[in-house]
Amino acid sequence: MKPLPDILSTLAEYMPISVAQHISALLMAQIMRRHRDLFERLGEHRCKRFAFAPSDLPLAFVVSPNGPSVTVCRKPPVPEADAAVEGPLFMLLALLEGRQDADALFFSRDLTVTGDMEAMLALRNALDDSNIDLPNDLGAMAGPLAPLVSRVACGVRSRVLAEGEASWS
Repeated sequence: MKPLPDILSTLAEYMPISVAQHISALLMAQIMRRHRDLFERLGEHRCKRFAFAPSDLPLAFVVSPNGPSVTVCRKPPVPEADAAVEGPLFMLLALLEGRQDADALFFSRDLTVTGDMEAMLALRNALDDSNIDLPNDLGAMAGPLAPLVSRVACGVRSRVLAEGEASWS
């Protein structure tokens, strides 16, 4: 999977947490509007906290499905959560959309998963069933620029996934 360009990682390093928090909250709200039942399959794990720590970003994200809410913080360390996953940002986004095999990535050590494995498995199953499409979800946030934003985001996703598939062979 293609690593995040250094310029984006550097921008994230200097971005105020409040800006990253606001952007993340907007995206979370959009995803929840379009996928209302996303966290329904979590059952007893709905009250758990899930940390996502992109290895190529100085930020980590903690999702609390019960809110639902997302909290952004600087790392290290990875914030305390019931379950955590760490890997490259594009890989984590592909997992969010169900476009990568989480088991294969875990066993190949491209992903690190810690904490409550049963909760993480429940989240993975919920994500796999939700049919999240980030380019369309981002586009829906862009108002009149929706077609352009969706097309650009879809192009980025296609390039990243194509490069990732080439590296698997």
